[in-house]
Amino acid sequence: MFARTKLVDKFFKVADTIMLLIDHQQGTLTFCRNIPYKMIIQNTRTLARFAKELNIPVILTSSMEDRAQGPLINDLKCLLPKEYDARIKRAGIANAWEDPVFRGAVEGLACGKKNVIMAGLTNDVCIAYPAASMVEDGYNVLVVQDAGGSPSRMADENARRLWEKAGARTITANALALELGRDWASPDGSKVIKVVMEEIVSKLDEMVAPNPVKK
Repeated sequence: MFARTKLVDKFFKVADTIMLLIDHQQGTLTFCRNIPYKMIIQNTRTLARFAKELNIPVILTSSMEDRAQGPLINDLKCLLPKEYDARIKRAGIANAWEDPVFRGAVEGLACGKKNVIMAGLTNDVCIAYPAASMVEDGYNVLVVQDAGGSPSRMADENARRLWEKAGARTITANALALELGRDWASPDGSKVIKVVMEEIVSKLDEMVAPNPVKK
């Protein structure tokens, strides 16, 4: 037996958790400058696969796909085809939680679950505000910071301070495996560690490569 800590008591249980992937769009990805694009994509793939392997309900949403933001990244279409087809296409409301269609879909999916894993683009606009808003409405929010990014380091850190001040927690995609799996020898643990090895560990060199320079 291991000694319990207050941190362990805060860990999300898979059965009580949903996942929200917000605005992982091809155009919006290029707005990020604080983190390599490939790292965002691989970490987002990791989240999608965690959800798929552990049967965590997922909602995808996008904003103004016909504008500069563009469609969702193809990885989500491949990994979560049903969720992709059912994605909530917002007309322009930046704080997704204020969109009645998105909010209704989340509340319907949650069915009383209060733990929310959230990630998206960009952290300083499309994640900070829905994370804070959902905490205010009684949800426990865990933001996966490196499955998103911002136009600058300052913007990303300001976003993190905003959602943490509201009461949301911050985590990385790699560390989320521990939170969800807990024991690598358990059924859930063996699933998430396999995903981490395939999507993160085997791609580390690619993930740190600098973004392409626009000419």
